[in-house]
Amino acid sequence: MDTVASLTKNVQGGDTMRILLIGATGMIGSRIATEARGRGHTVTGVTRSGADGTTAGDANDASAVAALAAGHDAVVLAITPGEDGMLGTGRAVFEALRTAGVRRLVVVGGAGSLEVAPGARLVDAPDFPPAWKEGALAQAALLDLLREEAGDLDWTYVSPAAEIAPGERTGNHRRGGDALLTDAEGRSRISAEDYADGLVTELEKGEAIRRRVTFAY
Repeated sequence: MDTVASLTKNVQGGDTMRILLIGATGMIGSRIATEARGRGHTVTGVTRSGADGTTAGDANDASAVAALAAGHDAVVLAITPGEDGMLGTGRAVFEALRTAGVRRLVVVGGAGSLEVAPGARLVDAPDFPPAWKEGALAQAALLDLLREEAGDLDWTYVSPAAEIAPGERTGNHRRGGDALLTDAEGRSRISAEDYADGLVTELEKGEAIRRRVTFAY
């Protein structure tokens, strides 16, 4: 049976998923953990240190991630780019999922690769903050890698709005694709709590397989 079809049936039937969350204590990862557990899912949190009740693990170690992923229904990758970018991490996680027999992968992505016009990315705009550019380009490269090398996995790349910060969970937000979403005032923003709500809903429903989605107000 197809992995995504199975997961969707489980959620609709009232069952729960077993989720391996890599990067479980970050600003976004911690909120994904809270949202998923609040819906009754079992979350195994992974961090480099193993602190705060998480399991120690390195996302760049394919063998270690495969061992952790075994027996889970899905893996969520919620880490920020390191000094070497995201390509090595991406390839290690892809290999780990294949070894563990887990097809469902949801990636916490960046907003920089969202389009502000056809073929024009936010990260390439002249006024894009220089301090954010390296990380945005690394996240964009990971999206390209998913499209090029992970066609055998049921992946979804989830971009936030241009502005994301801790706030209120309203459950009232919009869902888009490759274009940057803005509100009536021209701002692109979302709380980390509402982003987590959107991501976990996508994880459950599996409506954007091998595609990118974005959430914003």
